[in-house]
Amino acid sequence: MVIGEALVDIVSTGPDDPGVEHPGGSPANVALGLARLGRTTRLLTRVGDDDRGRAILDHLTASGVRIADGSVTGAPTSAATAELDADGVATYRFALDWSLPERIDVSGARALHTGSIAAFLQPGGDAVLDVVERAAGRVLVSYDPNARPQLMGGADAARRRVERIVAAADVVKVSDEDVAWLAPGEDPLDVVRAWQAGGPALVVLTRGRDGAAGVVGGRVAEVPAPSVKVTDTVGAGDAFMSGLLDAIAEARLLAADGVPALRELPLETLAEMLGHAVHVAAYTCTQAGAEPPTREQLGAWVP
Repeated sequence: MVIGEALVDIVSTGPDDPGVEHPGGSPANVALGLARLGRTTRLLTRVGDDDRGRAILDHLTASGVRIADGSVTGAPTSAATAELDADGVATYRFALDWSLPERIDVSGARALHTGSIAAFLQPGGDAVLDVVERAAGRVLVSYDPNARPQLMGGADAARRRVERIVAAADVVKVSDEDVAWLAPGEDPLDVVRAWQAGGPALVVLTRGRDGAAGVVGGRVAEVPAPSVKVTDTVGAGDAFMSGLLDAIAEARLLAADGVPALRELPLETLAEMLGHAVHVAAYTCTQAGAEPPTREQLGAWVP
């Protein structure tokens, strides 16, 4: 089960470009990536009963994502404008509504993923934090801070909240850019080592074109990223997250009873998992918008 925002990404090359709309939202992108890789995935989100909301739901369900009850509201569908620089790297502006039903049902799920705006923006942020802390130990919990400084306030307060969720999670993925904002001046690998020592079985640091590093039991595995022609980076981190969860599922560890084995994961196995996730992310960088691959597309693709 994935809990978090679904919205419209308006991808623009600058203030004078009205942009092209793509379905997006970090948790929704993770759900999409998992479903395209063949994993049974349910998404609890909030979209309006409007053209944009219907387009998002059609996009998700066409790839097999199941939409949880309570996901459609009377409020307008949220939007994020992603402005691309010359290298295709996106920066964001947001127009958002985020709340959740009073009762959130995670029964039947083996794993719960959340992150990004959903864990911060009120009033839904506190509901997400509550469900994560209640689910800890009953399902495998994964988390991606996917920091949005425009919406998260000061870095010190944001770090305290992020680290509260990290402590309740089993698998955490964070980018080097997120760590640079949350912990300025600190070595990113030292930060993720400390996070892993404080609770999660696995913490992964993504480094864009420099690949990724994963920490289990204080041990580190690192993998490079393939060289690709980047169309844009929209959804690349989310694609990495879905690829990582897919690799954990492939190892039959995507459940609460798999967490002890994750803590003892051989570094060679961890490197293989990271390599799979990097491959999924790299493919997504070759596409316009957050368009992660199906398993068939991934198998046929050569960077």
